[in-house]
Amino acid sequence: MTAVAWQVDAALFRQVFRRHAAGVAVVTVDAGHGPAGVTVTSLASLSAEPPLLSFSIAATASTWPHLRDAGSAVVHLLGAGHAELARTFATSGIDRFAAPTHWDRLPSGEPVLTDAAAWLRIAIEHRHPAGTSHLVIGRIEEAGLNDSGGALLYHDGIYHTL
Repeated sequence: MTAVAWQVDAALFRQVFRRHAAGVAVVTVDAGHGPAGVTVTSLASLSAEPPLLSFSIAATASTWPHLRDAGSAVVHLLGAGHAELARTFATSGIDRFAAPTHWDRLPSGEPVLTDAAAWLRIAIEHRHPAGTSHLVIGRIEEAGLNDSGGALLYHDGIYHTL
């Protein structure tokens, strides 16, 4: 059997993955230059023992240098009422931590979104270049839950709730 190499351009790749519904998370970090954050839909649970997660971030994202230099971050799982928060952290060129964003700092110093459905403080263990992005792997060191409710999903370029 001969392997056939198929060429898929970036636009088609994005269109295909827009058909894949994904949970929405915001990653926040402070590498000593003030808080930074980004919306991600690539969050995945890797292991329960030890507790590990992963997400990817574009190498061109304004938050990448902060994640590259930080030892820890906070991953926030967003609920049904957080579509505007997801949009805020997906928007370039704005102060994502300005009002109406509600945030504080954990005792360990990381910025935490106070009304997220859940959050996970991670120690960043690995950063792997992956094409035009970076794969970040973190070990979960602390977690918090807020009120449960419906989930926020991203599908076909639009936020949806369950």
